[in-house]
This record gives sequence, structure tokens and C-alpha cells, in this order.
Amino acid sequence: MAQTNALTLETLAASSLSAPPRLREMVRRFTPNWFAATMGTGGLALALNQFPFAAPGLESKLLHEAAQGLWLFNIGLFCLFSALYAARWIFFFHGARRIFAHPAASMFFGCIPMGLATIVNGFLVFGIPPWGARALVVANALWQVDVAMSLASGLIIPFLMFTRQDHSLPKMTAIWLLPVVAAEVAAASGALLAAHLPASEAFAIVVVSYGLWGFSVPLAMSLLVILLLRLALHKLPERDMAASGWLALGPIGTGALGLLLLGAAAPRAFAAAGLSGAGDVAYGCGLLGGAALWGYGLWWLTLALSKTAFYMRRGMPFNMGWWGFTFPLAVYTLATLALANATHLASLSVIGAVFVLCLAAFWLIVAARTALGAWSGALFVSPCLAPATRRAFDAGDGI
Repeated sequence: MAQTNALTLETLAASSLSAPPRLREMVRRFTPNWFAATMGTGGLALALNQFPFAAPGLESKLLHEAAQGLWLFNIGLFCLFSALYAARWIFFFHGARRIFAHPAASMFFGCIPMGLATIVNGFLVFGIPPWGARALVVANALWQVDVAMSLASGLIIPFLMFTRQDHSLPKMTAIWLLPVVAAEVAAASGALLAAHLPASEAFAIVVVSYGLWGFSVPLAMSLLVILLLRLALHKLPERDMAASGWLALGPIGTGALGLLLLGAAAPRAFAAAGLSGAGDVAYGCGLLGGAALWGYGLWWLTLALSKTAFYMRRGMPFNMGWWGFTFPLAVYTLATLALANATHLASLSVIGAVFVLCLAAFWLIVAARTALGAWSGALFVSPCLAPATRRAFDAGDGI
């Protein structure tokens, strides 16, 4: 009876929308995987702004303005996607909540805080010069929201995996990483935020960010071990999951970037709390740990390139998963550039520049195909509306 009432309310709400049928259907099928586009777009904006070989003067200014424009565009995307997803929960509540029972679609909840983190970082990089302290206040507030969402994603989705969803080793892919990686992305953002705050305030944020790093990275590394076993025993996943092979690079790149940024922020923050010795240790650990994780990421990057070549020979159908080509490479690129700045190794700067160019090429391809797919409506797919998911959800009486 309750299920019938929910469906009736959903039908009435849908019919009351003063929007054309096509827009109603887009809202009904809108899922969090669209926020992967904000992750990749924001990551490219931050990477472009750090391109190591931009000539001082006009060239550097133009590159900075292009990156800033991309960041502003990303804010627009994030607001649009947030409005569409909120509308789905308002007008199609019963269908929207079935996502919690879906073993793949629910993983993309982690994309929402990770997309927001790129906007937070942009306020610190692009917002402070024109807007001053107001940008810092906004960044601080958004970072706290981002931390809350990251913690919720990293706790709730794994718990649903253990209690409600149907998983098995042969069906595992790297999207399992998405809910738990959000916290380490927030940790890297916290390190950037701490660098702009008074030392007394920065200390608390640095400590919290180290906690967020620990909340995420060890768990992500354990998932990579399971993923390696799954690949050895059950080979590569289906072609429609081809881009998921790049997701393994994400927690490694973000983990390295977090250590490097936190290590840079720690000496000043810890000294203000009378722990200058700990700050020096944190700086050294950040440099060594970042370099070690960077090397580990190089192995997964090579594997991702090999898998992509394998899939390309067999055909790779386009879907929203292709955004997995962008954000993992973006954070690994940012980690490479941060390591280059810390070590002053020219070779790392060259590698970082190559990564930025590759990232820009990936983004152009994926963004163009996404725009076409969005215009045609072909990319608005909600697997949680499938009959199997509906039966699994209704059998468990919802969330």
C-alpha cells in the first residue's frame, strides 16, 4: 500500500511539472555520475593554471584567464547538475531513492563532493586575487560542506554494499573507489585552505585533513589490492566499463598530492601550536611519501594506457564513464607538478607539462561527446530504474 501511494505521488508530481516531457524525462533519469564532468573540468582548470612552461607575461596571463574561465564554467555546471538532481528527488522521490540498492550507480555519490572540491580549490586559486577575503570565507564554508559529504559518502555507501547491495568479485570494478576517495580529495583541499589562513586556524584544518587522508587512502589502497586480484582471476571488465581502468590512478594521485600539500602547510601550522618538530617531520614525510606514491601511480598509469589500447582495438562505446579519463589524470598531474616544485627536478616539470596537454586533449574529446549525448538525451540513463533494482529495493523496504 505504501509503495502504491509513493508511486501515485510521484506520478502526480511528474504530471504537475510545468516542463516539456523531454525535460521531465531528463530529470527522472538524472544520476550523480554527471558530477564526474565537474571533477574533470575543475581538475583541468587547476592543472592548466600550473602549466610549467608558460612564458611570463601575455602567454601566462592568457593561460590563467582560460583556466579561470573553465573554473567559472565548472561552477555553472555544478549548480545546474545540483538543481537537476534535487528536482529528481523532489518530483520522482520513489525512483530516486532506488539508487541506494544499485551496486554501480550508488558508487557515484562520491563524485558530488569531489566535484565540489575542485570549486573550493578554485576559489583559493582564482577567487582570492579579485575578491579577497570574501573568496576565502566562501572557500572555508564550502570546504566544511565538502568534508561532511565526503564522510557521509565514505561511510554510508560501503555500509549499503555490506547490507543491501548485490556484489561479487567478478563484477567488481574500480568504481568501488569513488565513495571512499572523496575524503582524501577534501584533505588536499584542506591543505590548500590552511595555507591562506592564520597559523592558529590552519593548525586545526591541517590536523583534520590528515585525519581525512587516513580515513580514505588506506582503505583505497586495500581496494586496489582486491582489484588487482579481480583482474588476475576474472580478466578485464566489459567494454562499457573501459574507462574505469583509469580510476585506480585517482586515489594514488590524490594521496600523493595530499601528502605534498599537507607537508608544505604543516611547518607553519604546527609551529603555531608549539610542535615545530612535528611540522618538519610532516614536511619530510610528505616529500618522501608523495614521491613513493607517484612511483606507484606510474605503474597504474601504464596499466591504464595498456588497457585502453586493448579496448580501442575492440571498440569502446561512449558513456559518462569516459569522464574517468580526466579526473584521475588531473590529480596525478597536479601531484607531478607539486613534486616538481618541491624537488626542483626539471624532468618532473616536463612530465607534468605532457600530462597537462594529454589531459586537455582528453577533456576536449569527452566534453564534446558529452554535449552531443546530452543534446540527444542518449546519456540520461538511470540503471536504478531497471526492474531488477526495483525488486531488490522493494524487497528491502527502501532505505
